[in-house]
Amino acid sequence: MPLPTATLAALASPRRREILRLVWQRECSAGEIHAAMPDVTFGAISLQLKSLTGAGLVECRRAKQFRYYRARRDALAPVAAALEHMWNDALWNLKLAAELEESRRGPRPQRRRRGKRKD
Repeated sequence: MPLPTATLAALASPRRREILRLVWQRECSAGEIHAAMPDVTFGAISLQLKSLTGAGLVECRRAKQFRYYRARRDALAPVAAALEHMWNDALWNLKLAAELEESRRGPRPQRRRRGKRKD
């Protein structure tokens, strides 16, 4: 089954993934999300939330002038298996690299140091 392009595009951004993490367990207001990410403007948070909502990964509930967001876990179900597979592959490759480095014989390569040259 092909993965939805809009979903993958939404998950490509680290900021959107962080927002998903924030709203995964509980509903949060846009202000709470912004407070958790102080290095980002409220306008940027709003655009990220719009993207997540448009991709169907987050649902929005209005209460007077506030908007509350919650992750739609069921929307991630088609992607979950693919993401888990990629994660498992990455962990396997890391394990192999670590075992290869540990079993390596001979002197370790020297790291080049940056410093001021003395003339």
